[in-house]
Amino acid sequence: MILTQYYLSCLSHGSYLIADEGSRKAVVVDPRRDISDYLAEAREHDLDIVGVINTHVHADFVAGHLELAAATGAWIGYGPTAAERAEFVVRPLAQGDRIELGDEVTLEILETPGHTWESISVLALEHGSPHAVLTGDSLFIGGVGRPDLVVSDGSTPQSLAEAMYSTLHDVLLSLPDATKVMPAHGAGSSCGRGLSDELESTIGAQRVTNPFAAAMPVDEFVRMVTTGQPSAPPYFQVDAALNLRQRELLDPDETVVPFTPAEVRAAIEGGAIVVDTRSPEDFATGHLVGSLSVGLDGRFAETAGMVLDHGDEILVLAEPGRHAEAALRLARIGFDTVIGHVAGGPAALAQVPDAVVSVERVEVTGWDELADQTVVLDVRNAGEREGGQLIPGAIHIPLAELARRHRELPAERPVLVHCAGGWRSSVAASLLRSRGHAEVTDLVGGYAAWAERERAGV
Repeated sequence: MILTQYYLSCLSHGSYLIADEGSRKAVVVDPRRDISDYLAEAREHDLDIVGVINTHVHADFVAGHLELAAATGAWIGYGPTAAERAEFVVRPLAQGDRIELGDEVTLEILETPGHTWESISVLALEHGSPHAVLTGDSLFIGGVGRPDLVVSDGSTPQSLAEAMYSTLHDVLLSLPDATKVMPAHGAGSSCGRGLSDELESTIGAQRVTNPFAAAMPVDEFVRMVTTGQPSAPPYFQVDAALNLRQRELLDPDETVVPFTPAEVRAAIEGGAIVVDTRSPEDFATGHLVGSLSVGLDGRFAETAGMVLDHGDEILVLAEPGRHAEAALRLARIGFDTVIGHVAGGPAALAQVPDAVVSVERVEVTGWDELADQTVVLDVRNAGEREGGQLIPGAIHIPLAELARRHRELPAERPVLVHCAGGWRSSVAASLLRSRGHAEVTDLVGGYAAWAERERAGV
């Protein structure tokens, strides 16, 4: 068996290529939209990609099934209910279905609802014995998929959570202990909480270490899996729909057009949004008025999807040579509306000084002076505040909800934003300024810096 994992850390996304060494036939599971890595491995090992399987209708990225099918002629597989809704030809995959890749490798489909109703897992058998199970968003390492992202057909998060309980205890944990567990997401994903940064595990290890695998009544499991989840970015609903549509294919050769200062001005006046991909520190020293701070070295795509509207025309400002990376990462979540990049990158700001503004970020040493005069806004997720880890009096609006809820903030008072470490707060502060909040600062080092100051008694 050839079994390769492709892990994309900025989306916490794992995809897989499985092949039979004898027949050279391969299937790709949960592919991302830019498919060059899969095609390169197929060429290197003389593999024929015959099928593409999505374990469920992904919400956090646009999957690459259409791109792979167009490039290789592969069939596309989904669980039964998703197959009924797709706009393209789908091979329905149901419990017990087998895909014979060759004499040595067989794939068996397990229906594993809970994250979504159509969720399946792919059990890879070598010489008839379980070798690995590709669990999609059902069983994670250290967690399970959340049941509240894309709820449809009159169901509820509770009913999906109950299905997940059965999936976990009756299906996946019944596999042999040595079976490798290879999920579609890892630490940082909004598709669950408490996920490990390990990239693979075993059924036996998860039986012992995964808190959701412990023996418990179903109602306790439901409570665990439905509370403390991170807020879902608004683009998740859009991507879930895109993954069942006959959409446009990603063009890997499309270039990002450079915009002159005059063209940048005109684009902004026409409603384009500038996404500044530099660090929060560099953004603070000077940026185009109204631009959004989303650093390329963080969780760029997912975070951009929290503060942009799908369909926004986007101009990228990046360090030289990084604008194409930014455009690709946005395309992975379905934002295909990057109209260009600021030619020259940050150096171009000197050519439009009247359109550039700097902002002050607050060090924790200045907390006492500012906190009493401002509204403190906490943009962390709910799970990060568990156990009383919060600043007294802070208003809580998770970053993923801020674009639609920013009017809840008092308009007459300055706002001081904090997150966990100081990266998301820069994003949030820039969003608030772009939405008309005039006096906004953010806390360098975030809650971690504030908590350390409190422990030191300063």
